[in-house]
Amino acid sequence: MNYSFLLRSRIVFCLFVLFAFALLSKLFLVQIVHNESYKERADRQYSTPSSSLFERGTIYFSSKDGQLVYAATQSTGYKVAINPGKILNKDLSYEKLSQVISLNKDDFFAKANKAGDPYEEIATRLTKTQADQISSLKISGVSIFKEKWRFYPGENLASQSLGFVAYKENELAGRYGLERQYDKTLARGKDDPYINFFAEVFSNINDTFFDKEVKEGDLITTIEPEVQGFLEKMLNDVKEKRKIDTLGGIIMNPKDGSMYALSVKPDFDVNNFSKEKDVYVFANPLAENVYEFGSVIKPLVMASAIDAGVVTSETKYDDKGFVIVEDKEIYNFDKKGRGVVNMQEVLTQSLNTGMVFVYKKLGKDKMRDYMLSFGINEKSGIDLPNDTKGLISNILNSPRDLEYANAAFGQGIALSPFSTIRALATLANGGLLVTPHIASKIKLESGLEKKLDYLNTPTKISSATAMETTRMLVNVMDKLVQNKKANLENYSIAVKTGTAQIANPNGGGYYEDRHMHSFFGYFPAYDPKFIILLYAVNPKGVLYAAETWTDPFLSLSKFLISYYQVIPDR
Repeated sequence: MNYSFLLRSRIVFCLFVLFAFALLSKLFLVQIVHNESYKERADRQYSTPSSSLFERGTIYFSSKDGQLVYAATQSTGYKVAINPGKILNKDLSYEKLSQVISLNKDDFFAKANKAGDPYEEIATRLTKTQADQISSLKISGVSIFKEKWRFYPGENLASQSLGFVAYKENELAGRYGLERQYDKTLARGKDDPYINFFAEVFSNINDTFFDKEVKEGDLITTIEPEVQGFLEKMLNDVKEKRKIDTLGGIIMNPKDGSMYALSVKPDFDVNNFSKEKDVYVFANPLAENVYEFGSVIKPLVMASAIDAGVVTSETKYDDKGFVIVEDKEIYNFDKKGRGVVNMQEVLTQSLNTGMVFVYKKLGKDKMRDYMLSFGINEKSGIDLPNDTKGLISNILNSPRDLEYANAAFGQGIALSPFSTIRALATLANGGLLVTPHIASKIKLESGLEKKLDYLNTPTKISSATAMETTRMLVNVMDKLVQNKKANLENYSIAVKTGTAQIANPNGGGYYEDRHMHSFFGYFPAYDPKFIILLYAVNPKGVLYAAETWTDPFLSLSKFLISYYQVIPDR
């Protein structure tokens, strides 16, 4: 009897525990998991004609202190629609509605006269106050519906990186930028608020820990909004001053590839993208376009030669101002010779003849192998659409010395800005090829976070070679800016400029009067937190990249040092 009583007691207790757990689960389901769904159900004053309101995950910027800042989110409002067949007095209806909202009279009557059409929208994105006022008018044939739409608080801020949401035929989805790249993560299906609690929880656990393809969630990026804003203002100022066709900038962490900021000008207001006449402004040249960056490539070739043991910073050659390769003369930028100089001066004075000397010491095979190890024949890996490989067939397939000689000073190698900064970052981080990226985490609907991992691979250069090349680039900075170093004397900064002719896509060869100006740098040089790449396509009234970019680079560097309170290293 005692055993039977004990068994029944345990059964009752277990049933009680299961009931309590089910109740708690239901509360958790209602209050946490499907909180938004029930909020929608509670707001039935203004029903929606569709099966569900537009829903989409949020995109966040990340401030330097870890706070999340809205980059793309959902905005809620109301829209007004009419049923022409039920409007009793069109003139009176228009008069009453126009007292509350701005209406185009011709447009209103064109829609109101559509016999047999039960639904025509006449106003969207109204406030609740406006919706309440219209509702109180009780106009026959006029209905109010709740609506949601995509909203970008920063307007133009990081516009090409964010992209936007738009219809393509009948499909509403992410177009361009992160909205497209992470569309499956940000898109929302139809939610059933009565889904089995256990199934949902365990499904989220599976997605988080076992499934590499995270489906629904919010996107957390590494973009720092204050840094992004400063970069964009600086680029706008340079664009206006130099009358530049296109220019861009990237600020990246060279140790892991995360983006602090990235921008291209011209850009657009993401909230009003439909007003843009030129659809090409939506694309992101940082990922999709390739450019010949010129002399900023020189440090990669120099590092290769140092690592191969064929030159050192003190290796000397006789610079006559030109060198002949396969019956073609290659000149320094000013066509002047410097006499006997060392490899440090080749980088400091950006001597093309010196880089031809370096190539000849290195040889075709070694130059090819080293340069390919910098990822120049790969996509950069950036998490944006249309990531583009470089155009480098001249050092992959050519049997001629001339192509290699040109490539040694950056001519004939066309890379995307992301691929370029990725390759240059290897000099800053000890020889590691990182993956540039914008997204850092997926914030799942369950509240859990999925950290995104990115592949890093070693190059052929050693950390000692990267350090020696860095030392040479710090000397370039010290000689380049001299009296312009205000407030930066206590920081080691490695830099290189690049002035390159722009290829003529029609007649072949290069334009005589159009140039590409680029500038890259990283600091603190021997333990860098930032690497910066700036470029301008066809600046006007200025000859060299140092003139275009030195002051903007210094301004940007000072801002980052102050904003992040970087400790001096000198």
